[in-house]
Amino acid sequence: MAEAQQGPRARYRERTRAEIKEAALRQLADGGVAALALTRIAKDMGLSGPALYRYFAGRDDLLHALIRDAYDDAATAIGAAAARSVTASQSPRERLHALAAAYRAWAVGEPHRYLLIQGAPVPGYVAPADTLDRARAVLGPFLPVFAGGSPGSGVAPVVAQMRAWLDADPSVGGWVAEYAADADTVIAAVALAGALLAWAQLHGSVGLEAAGQFDGMGHGGDTLLDAQAGMLADAFGLE
Repeated sequence: MAEAQQGPRARYRERTRAEIKEAALRQLADGGVAALALTRIAKDMGLSGPALYRYFAGRDDLLHALIRDAYDDAATAIGAAAARSVTASQSPRERLHALAAAYRAWAVGEPHRYLLIQGAPVPGYVAPADTLDRARAVLGPFLPVFAGGSPGSGVAPVVAQMRAWLDADPSVGGWVAEYAADADTVIAAVALAGALLAWAQLHGSVGLEAAGQFDGMGHGGDTLLDAQAGMLADAFGLE
């Protein structure tokens, strides 16, 4: 609908930008960020180098767009899994397993995109400020899962640091409230600690799998992640 409301020139521009991004993703899938070459993209599309720069100011501008899209797609996948879990009236423990599985499915399904958003894709690259909100959207559905938890002593130091973070940065409280609307400061700190530890567990396991580090080993990435989610649920007393 939005595209139909644009003029022909604007629609052509958006289609061309989309085609450039698709070509860039093919290069990333074939050889990682090191294979990303704007001149080759232009050649493959029948564009001159200067013509391509009318759509993206340079490599970093193209990376900005790819990273934004990756975060948005990951957030959509996690959000859809969260909605299914709520509809199915799953317990917090079951919801954690479902969200972890959705996170892994997206990442291993498109490892080149997952690796693009986990750390700086190239030395010296600085992601645009708006990627923070996009990253928080990926983790947001984990917050209500942990909001009703009863954290054990092993994770208490993390909860305490999250309480201090809430006090120091009001935007963090706003982020929690977006996903766990009734959480007071104590509950918000627990929710943040759970989401933070879930992110660390997910990135550790899924990142290794997406990078091919599990190849030739005797376990499945799904089995490992399921065990990690179970231990995290235990640490927060999730039923």
